[in-house]
Amino acid sequence: MLKPPISKQDLARAVAGPSVGGSSDFDLNPDVAASLPPGRRLRPAAVLCPVIERPSGLQVILTRRSHRLRHHSGQVAFPGGKVDRGDASPLDAALRESEEEIGLSRDQVDILGAIDGHETVTGFTITPFVGLVAPDFTPVPEAGEVDEVFEAPLDFLMAPENHRKGWRSWRGSRRYFYEMPWGRHYIWGATARILKGLSLRFAALPAE
Repeated sequence: MLKPPISKQDLARAVAGPSVGGSSDFDLNPDVAASLPPGRRLRPAAVLCPVIERPSGLQVILTRRSHRLRHHSGQVAFPGGKVDRGDASPLDAALRESEEEIGLSRDQVDILGAIDGHETVTGFTITPFVGLVAPDFTPVPEAGEVDEVFEAPLDFLMAPENHRKGWRSWRGSRRYFYEMPWGRHYIWGATARILKGLSLRFAALPAE
């Protein structure tokens, strides 16, 4: 039997639900975690998981980072970035970056709340926020940071059968990560792991 599509009410319940535990780039690589120096200092960052309602259902707005960037060029990502000194909070940073990167103004998004954080091997601790975006939003990608803005179905991204484990060779060893290929877009790494964390919240919801 096919599951009904995820509704905005379902999404709000999942975001408001209990924590399922934070995630990290080391979830599938415990050897990397064991090699990190104890007490290393993490820098705060924040991202927005923007969800927009379309006739076909809820869609997640994602970006493909500019090929001109020095770090993570060409990768699929949420809008967001590091928390600057001028930001009042991680949420303020996520909203500021979203406006800068894709032209999403604060009055066009209804924040549902934060979900479990993610730690990266590069030394950031990311706080993800989920928000519902006004249906008339038209993205304006910032050319220096974003090559493309696209949408992927929330139902696809939340389905466990679409969460694959990939790997790449790094310094002679395999490094594993989650991946969610969708069409011509390759969603992987921290973005995929944050989405998987959101899917775990759906799985933990009690039946209504």
